[in-house]
Amino acid sequence: MTVTKHDMGTFERYLTLWVGLCIVFGILLGQFAPAFAKTLDAMSIDINGAPVISIPIAVCLFFMMYPIMVKIDFAAVVKAGKSIKPVGLTLVVNWAIKPFTMYLIAYLFLGILFKGLIGDDALDYVKLPFGLDLPVGAEYGSGVVVIQDGVKLLAVPLWRSYLAGCILLGIAPCTAMVLVWGYLARGNDGHTLVMVAVNSLIMLFLFGVIGGFLLGVGQLPVPWQALLLSIGIYVALPLVAGYLTRKWIISNKGHVWFEEKFLHLLTPVTITALLITLILLFSFKGDVILDNPLTILWIAIPLFIQTVFIFAITYSAAHFMGFTYENAAPTAMIGASNHFEVAIATAVMLFGLSSGAALATVVGVLIEVPLMLALVAFCKKTKGWFSSA
Repeated sequence: MTVTKHDMGTFERYLTLWVGLCIVFGILLGQFAPAFAKTLDAMSIDINGAPVISIPIAVCLFFMMYPIMVKIDFAAVVKAGKSIKPVGLTLVVNWAIKPFTMYLIAYLFLGILFKGLIGDDALDYVKLPFGLDLPVGAEYGSGVVVIQDGVKLLAVPLWRSYLAGCILLGIAPCTAMVLVWGYLARGNDGHTLVMVAVNSLIMLFLFGVIGGFLLGVGQLPVPWQALLLSIGIYVALPLVAGYLTRKWIISNKGHVWFEEKFLHLLTPVTITALLITLILLFSFKGDVILDNPLTILWIAIPLFIQTVFIFAITYSAAHFMGFTYENAAPTAMIGASNHFEVAIATAVMLFGLSSGAALATVVGVLIEVPLMLALVAFCKKTKGWFSSA
């Protein structure tokens, strides 16, 4: 298996800066040209008179996911048996621990400690769950069906909407930027690539199951058909397209051309699509942020604690299990980082572009780069704790 060096390019290195600029630009756009974003978001596929899929956002989100899926070598999955302990630890952390600690930590901070700061009575207006045609005034989970601008929406407590976004981040293990983190930490790139492929496949089956369960526990239940639609559009479709593209190009152009030419063309595509989506998102959420400018901080704190906590338990477990440093570092990175592209896509699909859930997933993007770079530095300084390959 050929291992590509996944160094950080300009887009990735300054991702936090780009996200910050998008926040400012999106807020200004919402204040001075509110009709622009609303016009784009109105270009949607409607079911029962309710917008289900925003076409411009769906296009952006597809191009967020497709370049990631093209990079995945699914043939590497068969090699996972050679490193059963690192693979096993990664799967346990990603799917048996991380989603549930994310829920508990986010609930503690957003639903208890910060609830008064967010607003005890603050409401968020999210999409009516896909497939449901509830009458005005009907209760669903923690929400009530209301009419806003002629469209039926679900009025839910704002903090629960933020909680939903955190849940979606917690059930989306990283399959893109983790290639960069593992490389910068001088870890085993082969193991990282194997886990990217394994997690992408497992996500097709467990993302909806665990997500549906935790959203229900958080009193924001989502019908299974909505989760299946989201997984189909934002995971399965780009995954299949990426697989077919990779197979065709390697067969006709060769692996070297694919790695050195084609992938470089795709490098800015994901980030560009992400930034366009963020501008549109913040054009809707500007009023919330301006009214409560510390909103992003309240969301960032539990996400920060969750990331450090998951990294700590994974890194410690790797040390206890006798991993080499080359396997321990990427194993901890995979557990700590999030697949924020999938989380954003799913939040927009399930709750809407203007929802608090979508905003919470974006905060995950905002803190991802500086925090993961700090953890990379920590790994390199503690390399002596482990044996070398």
